Amino acid sequence: MNELLAGAIAMGLLTIALFFVRFWRGSGDRFFLWFALSFAIQGLHRIYATLKDQGGEDSPLHYLIRLLAYGLILWAILEKNLPHKEKRR
Repeated sequence: MNELLAGAIAMGLLTIALFFVRFWRGSGDRFFLWFALSFAIQGLHRIYATLKDQGGEDSPLHYLIRLLAYGLILWAILEKNLPHKEKRR
């Protein structure tokens, strides 16, 4: 049953990543690219953790992968809200 739920969660995360890729391609805004990468990392990590580790998600590697994914979300938010320098022509 756990494998079924992990597969459903991974499918949802990868689907969300595809939606963000579509928004990024339409707008060109890197905010959506960072979110797509974050959700793709989380989805692939969920698949890896289910197939290879058999539920032992207490190793430091798993926490570092999640930290990377959440760090990308944080970076996207910060980058979007920081003032940008305008280029002179």
